[in-house]
Amino acid sequence: MDGHFVPNLTMGPMTVEAVRRITKIPIDAHLMIDCPDLFIERFAEAGATHISVHAESVTHLNRSLQIVRSCGAHPGIALGPSAPLSLIEWSLDLADYVLLLAVNPGFGGQEFQPRVLDKIGALRAEIGRRQLPTIIQSDGGINLKTIADFGASGVDAFVVGSALFGADDYKGTMAGLRREAERGALRNPAHLVRKDGS
Repeated sequence: MDGHFVPNLTMGPMTVEAVRRITKIPIDAHLMIDCPDLFIERFAEAGATHISVHAESVTHLNRSLQIVRSCGAHPGIALGPSAPLSLIEWSLDLADYVLLLAVNPGFGGQEFQPRVLDKIGALRAEIGRRQLPTIIQSDGGINLKTIADFGASGVDAFVVGSALFGADDYKGTMAGLRREAERGALRNPAHLVRKDGS
């Protein structure tokens, strides 16, 4: 976050670099910033393996995604709750994943906006229609009460902040989140079968 695109400031490439020194797991950098093209290479060099840019914050989305891929990272498109899916119509096939925010970007702990579930469902249908392997990720308001609805709508990857880091029992909360996400996915299993058969 840069304090411009969203009204908050958070970590940058130096933090990603510090995290990379202590782990080999994937690092996902969601760039909630103006002019992300200027920072993509720095985040990739710092160790980010997945980098998403907001369709609302770039001039040429295709170019931004190509920059991410040329740096060796997985390109993702992020969309805020009020941004329409039409913004990514011409770029969807260039993204490895799409991050649909269920809250306005910038602050943790917000309640999710339920209308986003319809948007997730529409994106899942479009991905299926095009037979793309694109992963749907969602962030914002995901907790033990809501994660099943996200799973049922078609989300593959869940970003959980306050619900996990504000919990007294990380292990138990994580197990509960996994259980509820799987329960939700079973309500609509069609989204689990992607083009690659996984």
